[in-house]
Amino acid sequence: MSTKELFSIAAAHAARFRDAIDSRPHYPLLDYAAAVEAFCAPLPELSSPMIDVLEELVARAEPGLHLMTGARFFGWVIGGSHPMGVAADVLTSAWGQNAGNHTASPSAAAVEAVGARWLLQLLDLPAGSSVGFVTGATVANFTCLAAARGEVLLRAGWDADAKGLFEAPPITVLIGDDAHTTVFSALQFLGLGHDRVLRIATDDQGRILPMAFEQAAAKVTGPCIAILQAGQINTGACDDFGRLVPIAKSKDAWVHVDGAFGLWAQASALRRHLTAGVEEADSWATDGHKWLQTPYDCGYAIVRDELAHRRAMTIAASYLPLASEGERDPSHYVPELSRRARGFATWAMIKHFGASGIEALVDQACDAATDIALALAAEPGIAIGNDVVLNQVIVRFGADLPANQGDDLTRRTIAALQREGVLFAGGATWRGGQVMRLSVTNYQTNAAEAAKAVGAILRAYRGERRLPCEVR
Repeated sequence: MSTKELFSIAAAHAARFRDAIDSRPHYPLLDYAAAVEAFCAPLPELSSPMIDVLEELVARAEPGLHLMTGARFFGWVIGGSHPMGVAADVLTSAWGQNAGNHTASPSAAAVEAVGARWLLQLLDLPAGSSVGFVTGATVANFTCLAAARGEVLLRAGWDADAKGLFEAPPITVLIGDDAHTTVFSALQFLGLGHDRVLRIATDDQGRILPMAFEQAAAKVTGPCIAILQAGQINTGACDDFGRLVPIAKSKDAWVHVDGAFGLWAQASALRRHLTAGVEEADSWATDGHKWLQTPYDCGYAIVRDELAHRRAMTIAASYLPLASEGERDPSHYVPELSRRARGFATWAMIKHFGASGIEALVDQACDAATDIALALAAEPGIAIGNDVVLNQVIVRFGADLPANQGDDLTRRTIAALQREGVLFAGGATWRGGQVMRLSVTNYQTNAAEAAKAVGAILRAYRGERRLPCEVR
């Protein structure tokens, strides 16, 4: 079988899977145990024809796949892997480029340089900032905080990159009580500890309370990193950067912003007020596989001080070529040397949508989230637990019932929704109570899809509450 035939068959399977999304329920047909059983087999001793392997892979894998690219997948903040990005990613795999340096793959390095410049313009961040193309916000936070760690210690006379943290001056980390768990993981990986932080009180939307932040900052002496948030994972709320950043800067702190999805408010004229002042921070982490709709995996570590960024990340060896002035080695901005050429899909998505298209995409998702929230709030016994400012909606069923009954009804409603499969949403705990969380991040989720989601949610809720179910 020729390469062309094999690739054509794979592409046909991929297109068929995408085209059939509306005809399949929004849940995997196999659970984990059944999926393991489907793949379980002795180690092959002999070679198998490529077409047979491909067909068997499709047959065994598809039943255990979630419809994460569907318009009504609201389980987590996951973009739709737009076909344009997928097509570019297919080429990326076929080209087989290791994007470690500019000599190994000039095009992979060049497309990152251009994509980085476009990203900074889209997000209205300082033009001289450096950008590392990483796996996602977890590694983006890690990369930015590694630069922060090195820089604040260097200001205190300690070279952490050379000497490590043994006997280094202690670093105070200021962080909101509702920061995302991956930020705490990044702190753990960096030797700063996920518990050795000053957690700052937050309001009912998960935003850092400025007064509490100011009081904590007043006690800081020595190196300090302040971690703020654009887009709280349950509510979508953003910290008050205009007030918090100057407070942190007054203590010579490095200000990092975890903006995995919320930083994309910067791309929207209607939502940019939510992140006002965010450009004054020192570093930012965000994802491409969320609102930019690139395929997994794609994230961006953005650092104002390029030297601090490169100092924390550069991998050097005698066999690796040196970058001259005007050249950019992708591996100087990320923790990996061997790495995927993520710039191709990023470039393709920005080229396809353009700035206006990305703005429209963000606004459409936010509008759909608002539509869902307003419709559900009109139903007796349903309460919306957040101010819907971006794409996140948290829903409490049985809000008029005692707390334990409301928790139970919320869980049962979520389970009923997941059984029906018109949409997928999951549960969470927020302020001590059970809620359903909706994350609207797919490029296909418009007003019509929002209406379908509302109908399904109301059917499930009324059925569990034993109210007449209206078919919508």
